[in-house]
Amino acid sequence: MNIIKNLFKGNMNEEIGEYIIKNDHNLTISILELGGIITSIKIPKNNEIIDIVLGFDNYDNYFGKHPYFGAIIGRYANRIGNGTFCLEGKKYELKRNNGKNHLHGGIKGFDKVIWESETIIKKNEAQIILKYLSKDGEEGYPGNLQVYVTYTLTNNNELRISYKGETDKPTVVNLTNHSYFNLNGEGEADILGHFLTINGDYYTVVDENLIPTGEIKKIEGTALDFRKREKIGRRIKEAGGYDHNYVLNKTREELSLGAIAEGDKSGIIMEVYTTEPGLQFYTGNFLDGTLKGKKGNFYNKHYGFCLETQHFPDSPNKPEFPGVILLPGEVYTEETVYKFKWN
Repeated sequence: MNIIKNLFKGNMNEEIGEYIIKNDHNLTISILELGGIITSIKIPKNNEIIDIVLGFDNYDNYFGKHPYFGAIIGRYANRIGNGTFCLEGKKYELKRNNGKNHLHGGIKGFDKVIWESETIIKKNEAQIILKYLSKDGEEGYPGNLQVYVTYTLTNNNELRISYKGETDKPTVVNLTNHSYFNLNGEGEADILGHFLTINGDYYTVVDENLIPTGEIKKIEGTALDFRKREKIGRRIKEAGGYDHNYVLNKTREELSLGAIAEGDKSGIIMEVYTTEPGLQFYTGNFLDGTLKGKKGNFYNKHYGFCLETQHFPDSPNKPEFPGVILLPGEVYTEETVYKFKWN
């Protein structure tokens, strides 16, 4: 196992670290202190290196507008309807950055802050531990929330992402990572030929603003059904593009298989395990060819897909959904594992 740390200057001339972790099989992952962004996952296959996540070569671009490439999302991943919720009888007004709704932590979410970091190297794994204090009132959220996100690369070709949080006031928490994957190689083409399996029988129905109605519906007989291995593109037009939260088949808090994706050209397989109850499957519907990514590639519609492990959207306003409230004295813990396989 090996970790290299590079430094570059941010847009305020601050020093920001980039970590490059390599395991004994030459699987290499790069992570920034800015937003905890995963800038690359490079897999050695057939005497070539295949980078399977979308992003930028120039780190300055991560300070600009982009669709959350590779970033830690918080305090609350996905949407909160009308940017408001009530907690212990008090109404909280959040920053609205998605029409009238609050999305992915607001105007300056965890994806845009610079995290403190430390590293640990063990025999068969290496870790980057990121730390951030989200202060009381940040983006409208109550409580000082101390957050830790640990990226662990193992010699079993697993990327483990562990989340931990503690608060001094009642608050809501829902963290995820927002990497866009293309298992054939970023920028190569769209992901419609990829194969996908999702271990979920139900999804949360949403309104025209993508806010859950509260209804949980079976996917059987719909274009959302990926219970058996299926090409992403086969029914994507019928679905209107995928941007749906799947209710995973699992026991709460169990680390279990949520999804399997496979590049149709590369043969690279990614298994996703999680303790979370939900999985947002998103197919880059809003990529429009204007973003210039790595090696001069422009990212067109459906050039990447996301499998965002999470609690359900708008859960603070849906008491029937799995709870997202964190109280003082409690510890928020979740884990997601991406396991990669290739010949």
